[in-house]
Amino acid sequence: MPTLPFPQHEPHRHRLAAESFGSDAERYDRARPRYPDALVEAVVASSPGPDVLDVGIGTGISARPFRAAGGRVLGVDPDPRMAAYARRDGFDVEVAAFEAWEPAGRTFDAVVAGQTWHWIDPVAGAAKAAAVLRPSGRLAVFWNAFRPSPEVAGALAAVHRRVLPDSPLNPWTAPALDGYAALYAKAADGIRRSGSFDEPEQWSFDWERPYTREEWLDQLRTGGDAARIPPARMAELLAGTGDAVDAFGGRFTMRFTAVVVTAVRGGAG
Repeated sequence: MPTLPFPQHEPHRHRLAAESFGSDAERYDRARPRYPDALVEAVVASSPGPDVLDVGIGTGISARPFRAAGGRVLGVDPDPRMAAYARRDGFDVEVAAFEAWEPAGRTFDAVVAGQTWHWIDPVAGAAKAAAVLRPSGRLAVFWNAFRPSPEVAGALAAVHRRVLPDSPLNPWTAPALDGYAALYAKAADGIRRSGSFDEPEQWSFDWERPYTREEWLDQLRTGGDAARIPPARMAELLAGTGDAVDAFGGRFTMRFTAVVVTAVRGGAG
C-alpha cells in the first residue's frame, strides 16, 4: 500500500511510526520506490555545489542518485539500523533527529529529504536547513505519490475494503496526490515561516515502473501502515492483493508522481 502521511495532523509528533521502518532495512531498501533521474538532475543543476545533506537518509535510496551525480553526501537519520545499512553502502551517516542534530560548523549546498520531511517539524526543520545551507543553497523535500490506473486502483481498493473494513482510510479510493497535498502545503508554509528562504516552489515529475506480483507484495510490507496491521489480517491482505495482481496477468505498471517542495536560501538569511 502507499505510504500515505499518517497520522495526517502533525505527523512529526509520531516519530515511532517513522522509526519502525528499520525493523527490516533490507526489504525496505529492496522494495521501496526510487526517484526519477529528472528530479535529481533538477536539484543538482540548481544547487551551487556538490555538498549534500540527506535528512532521513534511511538505507540510502534517496542518497545514491545524488552521489552518482557527483554529490558528496552526508546523511542524518534517527534510526541506527537504517544508518548502519547506509554506512555499508559507503555513506557517512550520523544518528540523530534532524532538529537536534549538531552540524559542528559544517555547511552544505543542498539539503534534501526523500519521503521523510513529514516526520520533521516543518518550521524547526526549515530553520535548521537554513542554518546549514550556504547562501543560495537549496532545500528540496520530495515525496512519491502512487497513481494507479483505474482498474488497478479499483482492484486494490476492493481487497483493502474486504480485509480491513473498519480502517478509516482506504488508500486506493482517492488520488494519492490529494492525500499528500496537505504535506506539500505544510512544508511550504514552514519554509516561509523560517524567514530564510526565497518563495518556495513546487516541482513535479511523472514516472512509472513495472511490478511483478512478488515485487508488489514486497513493497506492500514496507508501507507506513504495515506495522499496525495484525499479522493475520496482513497475511489476508497479501493473499488478496496477490490474487488481484494475478488477475492482471501477474504484473502491472504503477505510475508515480514525485513532487518536490523546494526553495533557495537567501544570502542574508
